[in-house]
Amino acid sequence: MQLQERINAFVKLGEFLGQFSNEVIEKNENIEHNDLFFDGFKHQLKLAEEHNGWFTVENIKFALSSWAEALTAKNLNTWLNAYSINTKTQKQVAIIMAGNIPLVGFHDFLSVLITGHSVLVKQSSNDKHLLPYLAKYLEYIEPYFKNRITFTEGKLENFDAVIATGSNNTARYFEYYFKGKPSIIRNNRNSVAVLTGNETHEELKNLSEDIFRYYGLGCRNVSKLFVPKNYNFDAFFEAIYHWHPIVDKAKYANNYDYNKAVYLMSEFDMLENGFFMIKEDESYASPIATLFYEYYDDAKQLKEKLELDNDKIQCIVSNGFTENEIAFGATQKPQLWDYADSVDSVEFLLAI
Repeated sequence: MQLQERINAFVKLGEFLGQFSNEVIEKNENIEHNDLFFDGFKHQLKLAEEHNGWFTVENIKFALSSWAEALTAKNLNTWLNAYSINTKTQKQVAIIMAGNIPLVGFHDFLSVLITGHSVLVKQSSNDKHLLPYLAKYLEYIEPYFKNRITFTEGKLENFDAVIATGSNNTARYFEYYFKGKPSIIRNNRNSVAVLTGNETHEELKNLSEDIFRYYGLGCRNVSKLFVPKNYNFDAFFEAIYHWHPIVDKAKYANNYDYNKAVYLMSEFDMLENGFFMIKEDESYASPIATLFYEYYDDAKQLKEKLELDNDKIQCIVSNGFTENEIAFGATQKPQLWDYADSVDSVEFLLAI
């Protein structure tokens, strides 16, 4: 099968997903196989939310919208034009997926299939409804993919390479278990934002999207701020206040109440606004409903610190601070060529 045919199949998948990305889900009669799949996928959205309280319809739609925007012919060709894709020997690539946000493993799934390999998927129990259904749709769109997509809940067997994502503890297990196979092993990372105090209200409002989208559960969510000495947080709190309905969600509210109680009993200094807390802390990973912050004196020294801690950081959000920075509000809409942990998975897949 030619690369362009695989690209065309994923473009059609993107068009299918586009129906579910608006506030009101609307069926488009021009989408292929809609009679077979549209109502069924609506049901999968409902099942995903019922199964995992963090997967609200709003957040699932946001994920689907992001993928609908990414899976265009222009984006796919721009992404793949950087490579010479001519896979003569098809390999079986296992993917162990995380389940922290909806379809978090889709980029790996896409990368394996678009490079001509077969995929063996072990999903997280937290996110098990959406991808298998989309895989069936893909097989209908392009029969080439039949028998090249396998899902398993058991032990991974008969594979040539692996891409695995998990916590720091599971990553050590993965490194040992898969030491005889070509692999990409990902562990915990967090994203940070560097503020100068000169940010506009709009920039800070956009930053709130990086903080609160998916309840802060993604590695691309900002979990820590670096701010100059004597930074005034008033403008920050004002800009993020439109997110206050988030505390109406029971799972978020429970975490907010619990963490607030812990901080108060421990007599930690913190600032809070009724739905969110910020606390001075050197750690990168902050609990739900909490954002850590740290003061800096010198931008150059901060750059050096972040470079040293590169293996702990997924994204740096800023304006004019560093070369590879992400714009305020853009962390949850990565381009196809924005690789997790800055490891080029397509290059890896073409080399196995």
